[in-house]
Amino acid sequence: MKEFFPVLRSSQLFSGVSEEELTAMLTCLGAEKRSFPKEAFLLRSGDTAESIGLVLSGSALVIQEDIWGNRNILSKAGPGQTFAAAYACAPGSVLNVSVVAETPVTVLLMNVKRILNVCPSACTHHSRIIRNLLGELAEKNLRFGEKLTHMGQRTTRAKLMSYFSAEAQRLGTYEFDVPFSRQQLADYLAVERSGLSLELGKMKKDGLLDFHKSHFVLKV
Repeated sequence: MKEFFPVLRSSQLFSGVSEEELTAMLTCLGAEKRSFPKEAFLLRSGDTAESIGLVLSGSALVIQEDIWGNRNILSKAGPGQTFAAAYACAPGSVLNVSVVAETPVTVLLMNVKRILNVCPSACTHHSRIIRNLLGELAEKNLRFGEKLTHMGQRTTRAKLMSYFSAEAQRLGTYEFDVPFSRQQLADYLAVERSGLSLELGKMKKDGLLDFHKSHFVLKV
């Protein structure tokens, strides 16, 4: 587990936690490391979640699929990022999303009851992880609100401009990499891939942006 300490300490969930505290905390939380192959389901719609997952290596997608197999990507979790936290914090709630391995992925599963129920010694690092968890849940809620804003735009161009504008403001730069492939970005914005690719080409021709694969430069 120690080889993943840099990832854990860089995560928002364990922000401000020393390596010594982290060792004690993982024992206290009964953390379990698990690995999944590409395209494997970590969680399926209809499951209940008792643990918060944190990606140690690889990446996972949080998706919704209808009965016809149409996919909507809600978010992506890479090293240091969590998934299923909101569901785990709502006991008995049934997932209406699935979590699938985008690549071979290794995750850390932490029982939410051990996180939310402070141990008898009321250790400082335990209180810190609860505060960090609240902050992370709030941030994810804000990002989901942004996604709804993007999807609410009337045209593919407007959806793309809304998404790129939000990313530029969040990152503080007009040049950045997006975490999605073309198909994934289309699924995230709820548009057809062919239409998205066509619109990106038009936006490039109109001088609004430049791009190479997942690297974008906004021209404002």
